[in-house]
Amino acid sequence: MASSLGNEKSVNPVLRISQLDALELNKALEQLVWSQFTSCFHGFKPGVLAHFEPEVKAFLCLILWKFTIYSKNATVGQAILNIQYKNNLSQSEKYQPLSKHQKLWYLIFTVGGRWLEERCYDLFSNRQQQSFCKIKSYIGFGSGLLKLCGLVNFLIFLRKGTFATLTERILGIRSVFCKPQNVRQIGFEYMNRELLWHGFAEFLIYLLPLINVQKLKLKISSWCLPIAGLSNSENSLAAHCRECSLCGEWPTMPHTIGCPHVFCYYCIKSNFLFDMYFTCPKCGSEVHSLQPLEYKIEMTELHG
Repeated sequence: MASSLGNEKSVNPVLRISQLDALELNKALEQLVWSQFTSCFHGFKPGVLAHFEPEVKAFLCLILWKFTIYSKNATVGQAILNIQYKNNLSQSEKYQPLSKHQKLWYLIFTVGGRWLEERCYDLFSNRQQQSFCKIKSYIGFGSGLLKLCGLVNFLIFLRKGTFATLTERILGIRSVFCKPQNVRQIGFEYMNRELLWHGFAEFLIYLLPLINVQKLKLKISSWCLPIAGLSNSENSLAAHCRECSLCGEWPTMPHTIGCPHVFCYYCIKSNFLFDMYFTCPKCGSEVHSLQPLEYKIEMTELHG
C-alpha cells in the first residue's frame, strides 16, 4: 500500500479531457497520412489500392508506431499535449518507460487487431459456405464483445480518470505528464467578462438570422421621411413617378402596388418575392396588387 501511494504521488495525473484530446489528435493524424498517401495514386487506375487497403493502412500505422510509441513512449497527440505513457506495472516511485513487450503488444492490439478485423471482413463477406459463415459469426461476436468491453472501460475511465482505452488497461500503461504543469491563475473578472461576451455573441448569432433587416430599414426610412397629403389623382402620380421609390432611378416598366408611388417592375417584384409582407417605404402601404402604370402621362409633364 505504501509503495502504491508513493507511486501515485510521484506521477502527475492527466486530465480526462487531455487524454481524449490526444486520442482525437491520433485519429486526425492517421486520416491525414492516409489522405496524403492516397493522393499519390490519383493518376493510377481507380481502385488500385482497394485490394490491399488493410495491409497499406497497417504498414503506415507500423511506421507511425516506430517513430512514436517505440521511440518516444508517446503518440503524436500525446507529444503535442506534453503527455507520455508510463509503465504502471512497475512498483518504482520514479517514471518507468514502457517495456519492449508492452510496446510490441500495443502494436499487436491496435494495428494488428484493426487489420485482422478489416481483412477478415473482406475474406468472409462473399463466402456462403457453412464453415465460413460460422467463422464470420464468431468474428462478429468477438468484435462486438470487445466493443462492449471498450464501452465498459470508457465508463470506468470517466469515473476514475485512468486508462482511456481498453488496450491501456490490459497492458498496464497510463498517461502521465512529461513535465509538471504550472497552475494558471486567471482573474474572475476576466473570466466573467469573457463568458458574458461569448454568451452575448452566441445569442446574436442565433438572433440575427431571424431579423428581416431589409424590411426594418424600409420601415425606419418610412418613419424618417413621412409624406403627407398624397392623392390618387393623375397629377399627384405624375409628380411622384419620376423616380422609383426603391432604387431612386427613372422607373423601368413602372408598376404600382395600390398607393400613389411608382416602382420599377424588377425592384418591386424581387422585394415582394423576398418578403410577402412587403410595404411601401414611402407611405407604409401593403402590396394589394402589383399592376402596371395605367395613367397616360406625357413626357412634357414629367420634365416640366
